[in-house]
Amino acid sequence: MRIQVGVMGSAGGSILASELALAHRLGKRIAERGCAIVTGACPGLPHAAVLGAHDAKGVSLGVSPALSREEHVNVYGSPLQPYTTLVFTGSGLMGRETHNIHSSDFVLFVGGRSGTLGEFCIAYDEGKLIGVLTHSGGISDEFAGIAKLVKKDTGSILVYDDSPEKLVDRCLAIYHEERVPSSVALNRTGEYMLRRPRITEETRG
Repeated sequence: MRIQVGVMGSAGGSILASELALAHRLGKRIAERGCAIVTGACPGLPHAAVLGAHDAKGVSLGVSPALSREEHVNVYGSPLQPYTTLVFTGSGLMGRETHNIHSSDFVLFVGGRSGTLGEFCIAYDEGKLIGVLTHSGGISDEFAGIAKLVKKDTGSILVYDDSPEKLVDRCLAIYHEERVPSSVALNRTGEYMLRRPRITEETRG
């Protein structure tokens, strides 16, 4: 089974071409490493990442807020292509976030607004391995400060890098080397709680 890597970020608003290019590189690297990319099946930065994965002949899973293909396109204005598979949750935008996080073995954040902040909070609270692509626009650059303000030991590992390729590689290395749970259910057993949360240093290009 492929490792499933979630990519969360801005679906709308003002997105620069340079930010779209970073997301595209992120998705491409995920595919190059043999992983499946998971997104909320939305436009914007996550879609750019899916396009990058597709260009590298990767596998993609879209977790839609809609009840059907028709609602996905006509109500949410979201793409069907080039996803390998779509799951229609019928949970709406906020409910879809939880499904999105739970479907990912670890999560990468690029740019982002309020919805991305919600996804970060879910991932952090459930002890996920989290990668943040710095200098990608939006709220992602604030996540280090937010994690410190929370003052909660969840077991989450936070990795920061401004290179999409290095971020993917570093997170995969940590995922393989450490016993990082892919769901909160493992955290609740207490088996992994001895591992203290840590924040790795940001690499600037």
